[in-house]
Amino acid sequence: MSRPKKRSLTLKGHRTSVSLEDEFWSAFRMIADKNAKPINVLAAEIDTDRGTDIGLASAIRLYILRYYQTQNS
Repeated sequence: MSRPKKRSLTLKGHRTSVSLEDEFWSAFRMIADKNAKPINVLAAEIDTDRGTDIGLASAIRLYILRYYQTQNS
């Protein structure tokens, strides 16, 4: 597993960054592609749903985990 790297995103017109490992970033991009959504749109949806108790990078990791868990069910 790689070390987290800062990745730039635009959420609702504002630039932000998240620190994600290469493996999570690749999985996140693949999920966005499979759903025919730009990565910034998917990130904005996750951001809206995450609430205030969790950081965006953690919310993205959990989204990826749940996505693959439901694929294997």
